[in-house]
Order: sequence, then C-alpha cells, then structure tokens
Amino acid sequence: MQDLNFPKYHFSLKRELEKEYIFDSIRKKWVVLTPEEWVRQHVIAYLVQTERLPASLIAVERMIKYNKLVKRFDVLLYNTLGKPAMLIECKAPEVNLSKETLFQIATYNTVFKVPYLFITNGIMHQVYAWDESGKYLALDAFPTEILHH
Repeated sequence: MQDLNFPKYHFSLKRELEKEYIFDSIRKKWVVLTPEEWVRQHVIAYLVQTERLPASLIAVERMIKYNKLVKRFDVLLYNTLGKPAMLIECKAPEVNLSKETLFQIATYNTVFKVPYLFITNGIMHQVYAWDESGKYLALDAFPTEILHH
C-alpha cells in the first residue's frame, strides 16, 4: 500500500487465500486490506497513537438509517461525555475530496448532529466545524480539544 500523509504506524498484516488483511484494533477483527481500509486504519492509529484518544471513544463502520436507506459511516468519534463529537469519512487515496464527499458526510450527520466533520483520502485532510449560521466552516487543524468536553 502507498505511503499516506500520516505519521508512520505499525500495523498487523497477513495474507490468506490471495487476499491481504489488516487487523482492526477497534473492531477486534481482521478486515480485507483495501485502499480505503488502509486510510481508515491510519485515521484510527492517528486518533489513538498520536492524539492519545481512548479507543473506547471510537466507533468504526457501523450502520445508520437515513430516511429509508441503510448506510455505513466510517468512523464516529465520541467525546469524553459519550456524546458523538466528530464524524470521519475515509476515501481511497485516488479518490478526490470534493463537494460530493462533504455532502455525503453532511447527510450522515443529519443522524448524529456532531459539531465536527473530518474527510480524508490519506493524502489530503479536511476538517469542518458546524457554525451557528448553519454552514460548515473549514478548519486549519484537527480540533482535539473538543473531544475532551
């Protein structure tokens, strides 16, 4: 897999029946190593190892119901009070982050109503905050402090 715009992390990898797998420490299972999963695992490592957030505050690939559709979010980060604080959408490195990507995660956010959104393809990262006027504003840095409220 290609290098990403994250610190270097150690991952448990294995090959079985011509497929590569990576161990997901949050879901506690081996998952097929796709380019998107490579990005997702880097996001998880960033949250746990670099930002020092407890793994217990992270939910990965869970189903949500939006209108009559069933979708899966990539990563949901809770604050220390157990309230959803940030929704994270991971794309494969070759996928450009676009208005459609932001629209997708903003649509998921109608379920959670979190104050922060984070989208990444592993190369580019974009963080947004919901503001009082009803818009998402781009931030310059990852807002770790909000997770401790």
